Amino acid sequence: MAPDPGLFRLRVSLRAVLGIGLAVTVCQSAGLSLPASITGGLAALLALFTVADPTVRGQAVTTVLLPVVGLPVLALASALHTVATVRDAVWLAVVFAGVYARRWGPRGNALGIFAFMTFFIAQFLHAVPDLLPELSAAVALSLAAAAAVRFGLWCVERRTPLPAAPAPLDGRRLARPATRQAFQATAACAFAVAVGQLLSHERWYWAVGTVWWIFVNTASRGETLVRGFRRVVGTVTGILAGLLVAVPLHGAPAPTALLIAVCVFGIFYTAAPSYSWMMFFVTVMAGLLYGLLGVLHPGLLGLRLAETGVGALGAALAVALVLPITTHAVTDRWVRRAVHAVHGCTAAAARRLAGDVEADPASRAAELEALLARVRQALAPLVHPLSPLRSRKARALQVIALLDMCARETRGLVAVAADPDASHDARLTAACSRVEAAVEALLGAVPERVLPAHASAPGHHPGAERALGHLHGLERALLALATPLRGASPVQA
Repeated sequence: MAPDPGLFRLRVSLRAVLGIGLAVTVCQSAGLSLPASITGGLAALLALFTVADPTVRGQAVTTVLLPVVGLPVLALASALHTVATVRDAVWLAVVFAGVYARRWGPRGNALGIFAFMTFFIAQFLHAVPDLLPELSAAVALSLAAAAAVRFGLWCVERRTPLPAAPAPLDGRRLARPATRQAFQATAACAFAVAVGQLLSHERWYWAVGTVWWIFVNTASRGETLVRGFRRVVGTVTGILAGLLVAVPLHGAPAPTALLIAVCVFGIFYTAAPSYSWMMFFVTVMAGLLYGLLGVLHPGLLGLRLAETGVGALGAALAVALVLPITTHAVTDRWVRRAVHAVHGCTAAAARRLAGDVEADPASRAAELEALLARVRQALAPLVHPLSPLRSRKARALQVIALLDMCARETRGLVAVAADPDASHDARLTAACSRVEAAVEALLGAVPERVLPAHASAPGHHPGAERALGHLHGLERALLALATPLRGASPVQA
């Protein structure tokens, strides 16, 4: 029921079903075994799910790099399958490198996920060196099929380009969140390996997979804890559904394939608005895949829940004890970046209204929207229904509401600036200066100042009047935002 502007999520989800279905069909037509076809389907799913470069060209480059990273990891995992101690150490190294790679943005994130998951798939299928040629062929064929659908048959992004993701929070050495998370995820996975193997020598890797996906797209202690809770909720509900659906099927090919297609659609359609729903579909799909392999039984689903709990516990301990990244530290930096974006958009709109045709407030507005989405994600732990921090929850909700108000006023200002008949007068310069002063009250400095244009006498041009209204709204929102941000932060955690 979540909003889907332009039906983007719907089209991407349908494309995923088509691309993964084609990948599995190609593998089966090539005479590959069922485990190899499952490997190919999962590789296609990862290629369609994780590659998120803002340009089609960038997506193509990342897709080409996936097998370059994944196939050596798959070969290493297969070769070390029976050497438990070395295998576990190598996997932890892959975990560290995969999380650390997020410092390079969407491409590093996608390659890191693919490397981890190829190691995971080798454990899932108990891959040995004899299976490596077949599994490698399945990965190559499936990535080619997924690419043919994504870039040839149905390139959704040519019609609706992906918004550029905000650059990761920077820093030097251990001040960089990606570096800290690499140590945290590695420590949590080490815990998951040790405790998971106490529960099961065959399915211990579920605990490691839980840790990995809890750390994906999180940046603070609060975000990680909330994501862990949502993963457990999605797994529990998915197991209940699996008991009702997957177990009675006993791996019957036709209905299982149909339900897996439904799960693929659900994974892609719910990933953005609800991690719990996405994990529900992932868990049901995992049960269906085990049914195809002939090893599904109720006890296996119970074991999956136990291993998921181990992974969630490991993640919680790691973010609390290993180089913790507080929610306050992360949210404060994202809020500041959002306020800088508000000022940058205002400055660009002011120059555009003054007649500078090179000024581009629309791109600044798009940047602001992406940053606001990241602010909401960072504040999610504080506004969660189960959060006991009532005063901080109220302040976090206030910050979100005021930033949303800034976004609305900024969009209106950009629309006015795009009007070729809109004119500039002295009141606009004065209003922009007040917005700049409000930003300085919040942040202490601004990256760029509004350059006074050749101001005319105050007039009554409709465009100028609308622009003034939006600037006054921005000033009110920023001044209100400054009140909780002085002294004690509204997002301390």
